[in-house]
Amino acid sequence: MGNREVKFSLVFRDMWQSAGKYVPRVDQLIKVAPAIIRMGCFDRVETNGGGFEQVNLLFGENPNNAVRQWTKPFHEVGIQTHMLDRALNGLRMSPVPADVRRLFYKVKKAQGTDIARTFCGLNDIRNIAPSIQYAKDAGMISQCSMCITHSPIHTVEYYVNMAKQLIDLGADEICLKDMAGIGRPETLGKICAGIKAYKEDIVIQYHSHAGPGFNMASILEVCKNGCDYIDTAVAPLSWGTGHADILAVQAMLKDAGFKVKEINMAAYMEVRTQIQEMMDDFLGFYCNPLNRINNSLLIAPGLPGGMMGSLMADLETNLESLNKWKNKHGQPELSEDDLLVKLFDEVAYIWPKVGYPCLVTPFSQYVKNLALMNVIQMEKGKERWSMIADDIWDMILGKAGRLPGEVAPEIKKLAEQQGRIFSDTDPQTNYPDELDKYKKLMMEKGWDLGQDDEELFEYAMHPSQYEAYKSGKAKDDFIADLEKRRNETNQPTKDSVPQPETITVTVNGQSFKVDIAYGEVPAESTTDNVNSPIAQSGEGEEILAPLEGKFYLTKNTQETPKKVGDKVSVGDTLGYIEAMKTYNAIRAEFDGVITAIIATPGDSIEEDDVIMKIAK
Repeated sequence: MGNREVKFSLVFRDMWQSAGKYVPRVDQLIKVAPAIIRMGCFDRVETNGGGFEQVNLLFGENPNNAVRQWTKPFHEVGIQTHMLDRALNGLRMSPVPADVRRLFYKVKKAQGTDIARTFCGLNDIRNIAPSIQYAKDAGMISQCSMCITHSPIHTVEYYVNMAKQLIDLGADEICLKDMAGIGRPETLGKICAGIKAYKEDIVIQYHSHAGPGFNMASILEVCKNGCDYIDTAVAPLSWGTGHADILAVQAMLKDAGFKVKEINMAAYMEVRTQIQEMMDDFLGFYCNPLNRINNSLLIAPGLPGGMMGSLMADLETNLESLNKWKNKHGQPELSEDDLLVKLFDEVAYIWPKVGYPCLVTPFSQYVKNLALMNVIQMEKGKERWSMIADDIWDMILGKAGRLPGEVAPEIKKLAEQQGRIFSDTDPQTNYPDELDKYKKLMMEKGWDLGQDDEELFEYAMHPSQYEAYKSGKAKDDFIADLEKRRNETNQPTKDSVPQPETITVTVNGQSFKVDIAYGEVPAESTTDNVNSPIAQSGEGEEILAPLEGKFYLTKNTQETPKKVGDKVSVGDTLGYIEAMKTYNAIRAEFDGVITAIIATPGDSIEEDDVIMKIAK
């Protein structure tokens, strides 16, 4: 060991995403940056990536502006910035075309991001390899991640062999991404030693969540075996489903004989105070208290810290919906703890059956969503596997990459019954280029492509969120939700009372929900006939929402929305409910003609709400 230096990274983005739904506004980020720099102990800061840009869009802020301003102060003092990149999925939950992926790295480098931390939740090298080249072509450092989990398949040899392949493909650095904190210390030490034995000078960074309780021991083991950088956090967003606090990590490694930078405690306290102020301002309304504590129940399901932030919010919504159903059917309600334990048990049960995907975005959400749907359906007396979203099927079928393990016979049989085909082709070939299409759409709408094509990139990466941002709907929705949460805790809102987004009008005794848009309105919103009240009346059998969420007629611009008068056949997709970051298809159960579309795209709807009428 000697006096070998270990350096620290502050995973500021992930600190927030492991605690709740949102990240700070750009003004808050700019304010805290000087104090982070004055702490004097960080060589790297994770500034963006993953869900960062989506959540900016959700509360109506331009993420391109945020990244440029947020990375600037760190560059000026020589601190490297890094971002999280989901390989085939880019910054979102679903696969991204190659031309959008290529532009992604050029944009992020131009905005000030130095290092691309690329991971694939299936550890499929085919998904990671293009990102290495794209990052290097853009002048970024390519840090390739291995998603750490614990299963009969994920052995020391498995990970060392994966690291060798990534290094041979040109990866500049390797990250051990222990996203659920369930990597065992001894195993992680052996993996680290095996990588260094293959290439002694390869830089290794260890990323671990505190949740289950292993990570301080794991940090010490990887450092003893050659790790160069450790990801850390700052209170009050350290520990729990987040990361180990820099104070404890620095003190432990210093005592073990490593050379580590000293911490300016006055600056540490300033950062800590500012984080608390951000939480008091609005972010705390989206941080579930259970995410602030360690929980060894997480060892069995292996759910990642980054997902636990949104999980508790999802659970709250689904529990409310399920208990409404139970009340309606004279059954006793479930508590949040009841549902949480049932969910954890179901995740542990189904994980091997769907081929042991690493439980990291998006596959952690897929497995969790599938488990939660199973639990809810079984609570209602229905069959397990009776509701599987298309994105989850894509994972099971191999369209998103090769699963580490075998899919269970019962799921293979279900796929066969539904006419679904398993695939082992390069996943990227399933997703053709789209930039020209988005460029054309932006030209038609009169939208600027942005500096370094950054607005084009944002639209192509997050189409529906970007349109909601441009129209002003995202900000209105956010302010309304925040005001509701503040009112529930009797806190006054700092924002003005938002104007209504929808009103209900009654015509000839029939009620219609009508959208009111403010600011810039996407062109198609003003012309799409499904938003017209005329489309909301008609006779026929009611099609009910199978779950709570947001209703959409399409999930991307490649699909043509259904309209009144369209003929549909059994199995046709009628629309989608977006719930828990997944688009759940609503399919026709009989042949007929659409006579009415009741729900407006983008509306929040409850389970059993009428969304359409179809005449047989």
